[in-house]
Amino acid sequence: MKIALSTESACDLTKELIAEYGVNIIPFTVTIGERSDFDGVITGKDLIDYTIKSGKLGRTSAVNVSEYSEYFAKLLKDHDEVVHIALSSGISSACQNAVIASQEFGGKVKVIDSHSLSTGVALLTIYTSKLIKAGKSSEEIVKLVEDRILSNQTSFCFETVEFLYKGGRCSAMARFGANLLKLRPQILMKADTGKMESGKKFRGPVKKWAMDYTEETLKTFNNPDKEVVFITHTIYGEEDLKVVDAIKERLIQEGFKTIYVTLAGATISCHCGPNTLGVLYMNDGDHPIA
Repeated sequence: MKIALSTESACDLTKELIAEYGVNIIPFTVTIGERSDFDGVITGKDLIDYTIKSGKLGRTSAVNVSEYSEYFAKLLKDHDEVVHIALSSGISSACQNAVIASQEFGGKVKVIDSHSLSTGVALLTIYTSKLIKAGKSSEEIVKLVEDRILSNQTSFCFETVEFLYKGGRCSAMARFGANLLKLRPQILMKADTGKMESGKKFRGPVKKWAMDYTEETLKTFNNPDKEVVFITHTIYGEEDLKVVDAIKERLIQEGFKTIYVTLAGATISCHCGPNTLGVLYMNDGDHPIA
């Protein structure tokens, strides 16, 4: 049985990791000003630069039902089945659109609601890839992946709430308070609901709040599967980027085996803005592929 592994561009996997894990990607569409193109062609930095210069937020469009139908049909030409890991249904219509499209294929396309975003989706995708390579059936894969969703530690810390405010995910009062007190808020994905919620607040320059956020994350989610961890960010300044190396060293000290550093793509950057950073991993201890 040949199974195709699929997800959306909002997983923020690099081209190298997409190739390494055999992932098929269907992109969201991003619009900045008069320009519309696929997420990946328009980068996260493109979107952030546009918003800073224009004061206007870019727009992202989830894949629609007909696009999913065409995409799944194409994958099934060379595969017997498809397992698709979708961006959380709690924040996007993409998952429901994929589910509707999958119903055309008589059970050959299985859609998993990740209840996550960005490289939280990537963590589940990598796990799925390993299960496929281990020869698991699609039914086994769906159960094993869904069993891990509640352990998916997906969180980010934001240097600014301006993009959240422009996107309607932050009130004017919360924006005022964050700016006044120079707060760097943490946003967590609730794995049980697939929705975002506020976490701790940090202060200081990026080299301080990013390390404080990392330490808090390791303290709170203290049963990690140390096989894979992501540092995903939208930090572009040369001096500020030094904190990414410092966090990588801290994760090595913590015993993580594989540390992937990725830039958030346009879909995710649309909501987080510049100088955002997340440390993401599965929080369910050692998890060998049996």
